[in-house]
Amino acid sequence: MKVFKNFTITNKPFEKWRFYVVYGVIFIALLALLIQLAYLQLVDADKLIAEGNKRSLRYQNVYVPRAMILDRNERALAVSVPMYDVWADPKIVKQAGGVDVSDIKWQELAKSVSLSVDELEHKLDQPKLRFVPLSKQISPTQADYLKALKLSGINFNKTSKRFYPLGSSVAQLIGLTNVDNGIESGVEGIEKSYNELLIGEAGQRVIRRDRFGRVIEKIQHIDGEAANDLVLSIDERLQSLIFSELDLAVKFNKADSGTAVLIDINTGEVLAMVTNPSYNPNNRSRIDSSLLRNRAVTDAFEPGSTVKPLVVMAALEKKIADLNTIIDTRPFYLNHYEVKDVSYQKALNLAGILEKSSNVGVSKLALKMRPEDLVEFYSRFGLGQSTGLGIGGESSGSISANRTKWLDIERATYAFGYGLMVTPLQLARAYATIGNYGIYKPISILKVTEPVEGKRVVSESIAKTVIKLMEAVAVTGGGVKASVPDYSVAVKTGTAKKLGPNGKYINEYIAYTAGIAPASKPRYSLVVIIDNPKAGQYYGGTVSAPVFSRIMSGVLRTMNIAPDRKQDSKQINY
Repeated sequence: MKVFKNFTITNKPFEKWRFYVVYGVIFIALLALLIQLAYLQLVDADKLIAEGNKRSLRYQNVYVPRAMILDRNERALAVSVPMYDVWADPKIVKQAGGVDVSDIKWQELAKSVSLSVDELEHKLDQPKLRFVPLSKQISPTQADYLKALKLSGINFNKTSKRFYPLGSSVAQLIGLTNVDNGIESGVEGIEKSYNELLIGEAGQRVIRRDRFGRVIEKIQHIDGEAANDLVLSIDERLQSLIFSELDLAVKFNKADSGTAVLIDINTGEVLAMVTNPSYNPNNRSRIDSSLLRNRAVTDAFEPGSTVKPLVVMAALEKKIADLNTIIDTRPFYLNHYEVKDVSYQKALNLAGILEKSSNVGVSKLALKMRPEDLVEFYSRFGLGQSTGLGIGGESSGSISANRTKWLDIERATYAFGYGLMVTPLQLARAYATIGNYGIYKPISILKVTEPVEGKRVVSESIAKTVIKLMEAVAVTGGGVKASVPDYSVAVKTGTAKKLGPNGKYINEYIAYTAGIAPASKPRYSLVVIIDNPKAGQYYGGTVSAPVFSRIMSGVLRTMNIAPDRKQDSKQINY
């Protein structure tokens, strides 16, 4: 039998210190927790909020269309067409179940982005990535169709694509754009030179997404500010007309290229600037990079006989000769080189020198001046100087402004267009100055709305005299084929040998015709250049002069300029 002992339970005294220790620990823990909460709420709140926002907030640019480029009559030359880029977030796609190759929706998406559904699945099976581009610049109609599929992780960014209604006829002048991160930027021509004026200021949209990529909050929306449309001085009717004529001329003459520039004499506005051959700016995949440059501003040539009217002006101003002066134009030698004319003339007055395009005549006029005098005279008309038009890649050319030593043969050839380099645009500006009766005005590629002040560089009487002499060139002289039925024109043709890569002349030529019309009251300056014609003829009077005639005839009629002479007029009195 088990015996139980009696136990006596004794009450121990209450130990307060244990109570205080336990409650003290609890109090300190609570206090520490409160301090931490206060720190997080008051001191470190911004950092924590920023960390949270980094995970959930998304900043999106609000699309602002690139401004249009318009001609002077507000016809579109370049316009941005809305497009969309398609991209995927593989992490969201994975969270939503991934690509289901048997699902018609995924099959339609794959088809729209030119992938097989298996290729699409493989491409999006990268959950660590958050951005995978699928297709660029699809149409709004295509984008709406794909949006309607409501596939998780498939997103759309609004962008645009540049469209050029006139295509090839304005390609080198207007240029091209590239799209980077949905924003168009100019890379050639006016698109590049005036890019800052065309892009405007993009807006911004701030949204919050959950972990599945769904928008759960729209926080902020700032509208962008579109740029104003850029209105050029170009007249698309004249640009198209000149491009068509130049295209025919280049093909007919089997030339390397052709260039033409048309300027409004009264305002200095460039009404047309054409280079041929050209390219289709709306088909980027087939653009030949060698055709990108705008030859009217990038290419400098020796201008040949087109500078002879300036030499005659200089001679009149310095009283070296007058209209009654007779110049011996028989061939002669300078520094063992013969100076002669294409057609032999025993003696000519100033009118005859221009009419027959006498190298001997202008050489003898130049030899009576100091070399620096003729250099300075060319400079007055803007030769060898940038036009300041704002088109990238412009060549300033050269007129040997700092040269100190001149051989006599160099002084002579300088008078008929060798030893200096000018661009087609500079030459057109010089002839516009002649047509403005000696007033030099800055030229502009933007539409001019206010009167433009100019600077007189030669007297009105001398300018009018030389214009009258140039009229005869188109009636009985070497520029007969540049004449325009029912209108008076003042022209000068020219032919220059080309320089080869080694700096020596080669057996290739440039044919020029430069002039103004109507000669009785000049409105337009036109320069036509045909580079290296290979169809048998190469003189300016036979190659570029007919092109000048067809272009100027079309310009005068398009602009409703009243005829100022009868078609059967043969002789100009001076």
